Amino acid sequence: MHKLRTIEMNRLSVEEFKEARKLPLIVVLDDVRSLYNVGSVFRSCAAFRIEGIYLCGITACPPHPEIHKTALGGEDSVDWQYFPHTQDAVTDLKRKGYYIYSIEQVEGSTKLQNLKVDPQRKYAVIFGNEVKGVRQEVVDSSDGCLEIPQFGTKHSLNVSVTAGIVVWEFARQLILQ
Repeated sequence: MHKLRTIEMNRLSVEEFKEARKLPLIVVLDDVRSLYNVGSVFRSCAAFRIEGIYLCGITACPPHPEIHKTALGGEDSVDWQYFPHTQDAVTDLKRKGYYIYSIEQVEGSTKLQNLKVDPQRKYAVIFGNEVKGVRQEVVDSSDGCLEIPQFGTKHSLNVSVTAGIVVWEFARQLILQ
């Protein structure tokens, strides 16, 4: 096996990324406090060509060296907007016709493996604070909740890991099918 060099991977340039068709998915970060987590989410979103990221509340915005350290340029590719309150982001998304999932452990959540994505619909997924998760009022405003089943001694994943898993599932269903 030959390990591919970056030049052999046919990656899009930032300009090509901006012009390319995007996955109809907005990632919302609700009070994510770690700039490294924010950067990691940007990197995952750039990898799967998602439409954009909404940064809310205390979530930091680019440009910032700590975001760049993990985003590795993803913050230059993916469009983003800042909202002082996550509820304002939800209102904006609903007005634009997005179906909104909070990623949270709640009664009646949809397990990620049972998610059926409609290719005719636009989606938003909301990821919460590293300690408190998605705020209850934001959960209440969502159209549904998705949960990643876990079977070990911990019942939570790092927010950037969770975002990578969830974004991959949307990409798998919308691009690869």
